Amino acid sequence: MVRLIAFDLEGTLVKSVSSWVELHKKFGTWEKGKEYAERFFAGEFDYATWAELDALLWRGHTREEIMEWANSVEYMDGAWELIEFLKENDFKIVILSSGLMCLAGRIARELGVDYVFANELIFDENGFVTGKVKSVVDFESKGRILEELKKEFNPELTVAVGDGYNDLSMFRVADVSIAINPHEGVEGDHNVESLHEVMEIIEGLLE
Repeated sequence: MVRLIAFDLEGTLVKSVSSWVELHKKFGTWEKGKEYAERFFAGEFDYATWAELDALLWRGHTREEIMEWANSVEYMDGAWELIEFLKENDFKIVILSSGLMCLAGRIARELGVDYVFANELIFDENGFVTGKVKSVVDFESKGRILEELKKEFNPELTVAVGDGYNDLSMFRVADVSIAINPHEGVEGDHNVESLHEVMEIIEGLLE
């Protein structure tokens, strides 16, 4: 019987806080990026518009510069062990990130997860950022994507693991939600401080 687990990426499986914020800081565009974030949360424009406004600030930077950052991001303690445990116990493993595919794709390949969803910067034929973004995961998408995967696999158990407001939509869809070092106001069925605790909870669910 198939089981399904969906992970947020940043702050959950890896030590990056936000692809968007960290690239703003790398490229010296954080002041404008912070302004765009405030305007998004004030309801001035939708997520796809926000993503492209951010990406426009990086136009002319290269894929190599982006990947230099993405390849520097470290795993949370226990990430590899947890993923191996899940594979051994018949879980389909999904990464759902409202960050960027440059990081999410790298982590998905290295860990060997089944599915990865994230937003993609569009590069031109010479590898420069164009300012366009393929927007896949906004603040509500995680729940919709997880719901579709549940319909496809009809799992006996669905677990969601994350830390932020944009994870609440997948928490609502999962049978069991686990909040790891959650942001203020974010709660799961279980609140934990490490991926080792996540593994303990899942071991308990399988008994």
